[in-house]
Amino acid sequence: MTGKNKALREGFSTGACASAAAKAACILLKQPNTKIDSVELLFPDGHPRKIRIYWARSFSKQKAEACVIKDAGDDPDVTDGAEIIAQVHVFENAQEPGIEIAGGKGVGTVTKPGLAVEPGKPAINPVPQKMIKDAVYSVLDANSCRVKVTITVPKGEEIAKKTLNRRLGIVGGISILGTTGIVKPISEAAWCATISVSMDVALAAGIHTICLSTGRSSETAAMERFKLKEEAFISMGDYVGFSLKEAAKRPFKKVILACQWSKLVKMAMGWDQTHVRFGPLDPKDAIKFMKDRFGLSMEGKDINTVRQLFAILGSTTEGKDVIDKVCEHAYDRLRRFLPQSQRLQLVLVSYEKKIIVSRP
Repeated sequence: MTGKNKALREGFSTGACASAAAKAACILLKQPNTKIDSVELLFPDGHPRKIRIYWARSFSKQKAEACVIKDAGDDPDVTDGAEIIAQVHVFENAQEPGIEIAGGKGVGTVTKPGLAVEPGKPAINPVPQKMIKDAVYSVLDANSCRVKVTITVPKGEEIAKKTLNRRLGIVGGISILGTTGIVKPISEAAWCATISVSMDVALAAGIHTICLSTGRSSETAAMERFKLKEEAFISMGDYVGFSLKEAAKRPFKKVILACQWSKLVKMAMGWDQTHVRFGPLDPKDAIKFMKDRFGLSMEGKDINTVRQLFAILGSTTEGKDVIDKVCEHAYDRLRRFLPQSQRLQLVLVSYEKKIIVSRP
């Protein structure tokens, strides 16, 4: 909820936008002078939804294109506001009738194995491909002609720089994604799917050791310490429990987990999800935990943040011993997520982006 009683607004995936644009272009081929404001699509959940068309134009009786402006709702999606264009080209009397889906400017190309699309193909995932084909079939008889649908995203290359695409082996633009066609605000499912896919890419690249990090600072420090392939570094954000469970499903030999102090304390205290929306970590609770477990005494000290607590602990020998014990406790707890066949290494990264503790 945002504000009082205001539900977060859902949006449409890039796959749904591409499908709507394709359908609008097909309609224009059938009815050249039609003004198209919106189209109705049947989504994977079986429900129809309308998507607005930004513009549509025809070039001939065989070629037309249309554009949808991606609306991600209230989700902080980097593709929000992007133009998603579908050009439809019909080839009559083709020897091989059917629908071909191609990626144009701004749509990435897959270069590494492990993704839902084979290397060398445009990064248009299977569900969007099906949605696009269904949209075309709903207007045109593609069984008696050849229909080529080319998806372009004019600013796709620029947008892709803000994503993990390059690390996943997707070059030249964004991916056309979506398993439901709907973008849910602050999508946990989307983040978790990226973690799983990243692990599959690492496996396909022959990687046996992966490094999970909670943020960019932790990842930077880990990259300096551990000389692994780029695909081995996986940003798990706050999804600690999920990420370790996913790693446990795969034949990795070793899992390195890099994090900073605040999230390490949460892990030690039993949090499997460390995002602040699940509750901020009250420094009083952290101090009580360390007092009960390790005999920490902070009497007379005014501690306002967990980061401040870290600075104070790091200034004394006794405090550094407590930091070590918190790391040891977090390691023992997280180790249980993995089978005995997998090694776990937990590293604590300072706020200066340096690894200062490693367990075991």
